[in-house]
Amino acid sequence: MSVFEIIAPSPVPLYVQVKDRLRERILDGTYAAHAQLPSESELGAVFGVSRITVRQALSDLQREGVIFKIAGKGTFVAKKKAAQELTRLEGFAEAMTRKGYEIYNRVIGHRTLPATPEVAERLGVEPGTAVAEIRRIRHLNREPVSLEITYLPETLGERLRNEDLSNRDIFLIFENDFGIPLGHADLQIGAVVADGKLAEALQVSEGTALLRIERLTYTADGKPFDFEYLYFRGETFQYHLRISRRPENVA
Repeated sequence: MSVFEIIAPSPVPLYVQVKDRLRERILDGTYAAHAQLPSESELGAVFGVSRITVRQALSDLQREGVIFKIAGKGTFVAKKKAAQELTRLEGFAEAMTRKGYEIYNRVIGHRTLPATPEVAERLGVEPGTAVAEIRRIRHLNREPVSLEITYLPETLGERLRNEDLSNRDIFLIFENDFGIPLGHADLQIGAVVADGKLAEALQVSEGTALLRIERLTYTADGKPFDFEYLYFRGETFQYHLRISRRPENVA
């Protein structure tokens, strides 16, 4: 970074100007992903501002997921988040592979168990009915990005035992191998903090904020058959959604 970065007088708060300058340097590639930023004192000298101003700018960038801090080591540039569009129903690997990412699934559980009241309600069966539960850690470019817990009718779960769930999307297996056309899905999106098990699975610190999605997928004839809990590392992934002021094709 050039030493000629001194910020000129402006009605915009100093920390905002520092934040914007740093974001520009990250976006234009001056600081690449995982590059270490100068120390707070060095940045203060570059911009001609106090360490408190720099610290406030860095705190905002960290909240936005642009940078991350490692205790005792410094501040680093975060990688650009992978994103999946919510304008169509498709599997994670199906969407990410199309964008050039390397995807791998580690299956950590595949069992039959009694349906809890919530799972039973979503799948339209009685509580206690035998259902399949499949747990997978999804890896994006060899880093864990999500934990997915899938519940299915027992018969479908048993058929999936013979399939390559490490490298194939369940959605594609349903349609291409089992002849089950998919219709639509209902999603609920929220946030949770990682407990010990989630933290271990996703290689994050306990208490880290995670994106949590509940997805209930229906067949083309409107029957619910695939209910999932999806837990995503927020600093590595995001969903994109475009909404319209007025619905299209209104009669």
